[in-house]
Amino acid sequence: MLKGFREFILRGNVVDLAVAVVIGTAFGAVVKALVADILTPLIAALVGQPNFSTLKFTINRSTFLYGDLVNTLITFLAVAAAVYFFVVLPLNRLAQRRARGQASPNEVPPPAPDVALLTEIRDLLAQGPVSSQH
Repeated sequence: MLKGFREFILRGNVVDLAVAVVIGTAFGAVVKALVADILTPLIAALVGQPNFSTLKFTINRSTFLYGDLVNTLITFLAVAAAVYFFVVLPLNRLAQRRARGQASPNEVPPPAPDVALLTEIRDLLAQGPVSSQH
């Protein structure tokens, strides 16, 4: 029973997942700080209001507090933008550079359509005559 548990824990996927969770948590803190300390004050400087939580409207004595929703949407968009522009975009560019520089020298390009057709005809002729049954 303990042997199976040990094998499960030492399996590559579990260790990789544990590392991903730890790194993801630490990265989440970095993104949160970027949004809270840089992007939110920047938005506040542009809009003039750093916190929208007090925004509300009233209809028939019912008060709708939509400011928290606005804060949450701005935070979400800021986090998404930070992740895209500071992580996804640079990693995509790095992957493109690597792909351009690492064309496999052993990779043979596919034959042209006419060459492929001639190869197929050659292979059929090499099989010998086809008996027709009438």
